[in-house]
Amino acid sequence: MLSDKSRPVIEATLPLVGSRIGAITPKFYARLFAAHPELLDGVFSRSNQRSGNQQQALAGSIATFAAHLVNNPDSLPEAVLSRIAHRHASLGITEPQYQVVYEHLFAAIAEDLADVITTEIAEAWTEVYWLMADALIKIEKDLYSIQANSKMWSPWRVAAKAPAGTGAMTFTLEPADDTPITPALPGQYVSVKVKLPEGLHQVRQYSLSGDAGTSRTFTTKLDDGGEVSPVLHHSVEVGDVLQISNPYGEITLREGEGPIVLASAGIGCTPTASILRSLAESGSGRRVLVLHAESTLDSWALRGQMTDDVERLEGAELKLWLEEPRAGSFEGFMSLREVDLPADASLYLCGPLPFMKNIRNEAINAGIPATRIHYEVFGPDIWLAS
Repeated sequence: MLSDKSRPVIEATLPLVGSRIGAITPKFYARLFAAHPELLDGVFSRSNQRSGNQQQALAGSIATFAAHLVNNPDSLPEAVLSRIAHRHASLGITEPQYQVVYEHLFAAIAEDLADVITTEIAEAWTEVYWLMADALIKIEKDLYSIQANSKMWSPWRVAAKAPAGTGAMTFTLEPADDTPITPALPGQYVSVKVKLPEGLHQVRQYSLSGDAGTSRTFTTKLDDGGEVSPVLHHSVEVGDVLQISNPYGEITLREGEGPIVLASAGIGCTPTASILRSLAESGSGRRVLVLHAESTLDSWALRGQMTDDVERLEGAELKLWLEEPRAGSFEGFMSLREVDLPADASLYLCGPLPFMKNIRNEAINAGIPATRIHYEVFGPDIWLAS
C-alpha cells in the first residue's frame, strides 16, 4: 500500500497533478508513439487518440487510483483495476510494456511540472504508478493463466454475416485452426483485429451478442467515420478469416436467484442480449426485466433475438422506449421512473455514457445499491474522468 512517506506528498500534490494530468497525458502519448510507433499497429486505437478519449481515460484512472490510495491507504480500487486489466488483457499488454509507459509518462510529468516538481514529489508519484502497475500486472497474469490457450490472437473464419437492424451487422465465426477455445461468459467481449487499407492493424472490442461458451458471435454498428467497423461491414465477407482474442470482461452474469434488470440503449444491447440468451437457454426461473431504448423499432439490432428470449422466459418482461414510438412502447428516452423496479434487483447496464450515467443515478435513487449496478463501457472508460 502507499507508504507513510509518500502519502502526505500525494495528498498535498494531488490537486495540482489532478488539474494538470489532462495536459500531461497528451504529452505522454506523443513521447510514447514517437519512440514506439509500432504500438499504433494493433495495440492503441488511432481514433481514440484523435478524439482524446484515450488520454482522458488514462488521466481519470491515474487520478482515481491516487485519490483512493490517499483516502484508503490499506486497500486498492478493485473495480477500477479489474476493468482496466480486462481491457489490457484483451489487447495482449505484457509486463515489460509498463516500464516503457513509466519512462515516457514520467518524462511528460517532469516536462509539464518542471517549475514545481522535486525529487520527493517524483518519488511519491513513482510509488503510485508502480503500485497501480504491479496490481494490474498481477490481475492480467491471472487472466492470461485461466485461458485455454497461450495465444493472444487466434484465427476465426466468418461463417455468416447478416444485417441486424438499421446500420448494424452480426458476424458469426467458426474456428479456423485447432487452437483450444476458452468458453466465454455471458456479457464478455473479444478483441477483433483488422487490417486497414494502408496496411496498419487496428483493434476494437465487441461484446459477444449470441450464445456464450465456445461460440463467437458479435454485432457491430457501422460508424462511417470510424476505421474498423467500415472494414468489417464493407470488406469482410463470409469465408474471410479474422484475428480474435480470447474472451474478457468482468461485467458478466452473477450467480443467484434474485431479480435482474437488463437496461440498454442502441448497440449497447449486445452484452445484455448475451446475458438474456444465457438465461433463456438455462430455463432460468429468475425474474428478468429487460429495458431497451432505441431511436426507431427498425434500428434495434437484436430485436428478434431479444424478444424471442423474453418470450421463452416465464419470468421475463420487456419494456421499450422509442424516439418514434409504436404501440406498446414509451416515447422518448428511458427513465426508470416509468418502471416498477423489482426489490433486490441487480442492474446490468450498457449504452452511451450519458444514458448510463442517467440510468445509474435513477437506479440509486430508486434504492438499488451501487454494488449491484454493473456497467460496460465501449472504448476507453472516460466515466472515470468525468
